[in-house]
Amino acid sequence: MMSSIDKFKKEIPELVRVHRKKSSLSQTALAELAGVGKTVIFDLEHGKMTIQLDTLLRILDALNIEMRLLSPLLQAMKETQE
Repeated sequence: MMSSIDKFKKEIPELVRVHRKKSSLSQTALAELAGVGKTVIFDLEHGKMTIQLDTLLRILDALNIEMRLLSPLLQAMKETQE
């Protein structure tokens, strides 16, 4: 069974590449939109996961991708407070 970290490492590069191509953006154009270097986009799309979180969030934002965190504990706490 694939861990959530392994799943994340596999899905993020594909997600970015597919959204970038569907948006008709080159790696350079996406880099400019996100305010990062072209090599960051290249590395990310090729599975290099040493990217800083704020950089990843800027890239996802430029592609209109929302990242959500799921916490069953936090959800249960909110439900008991309602």
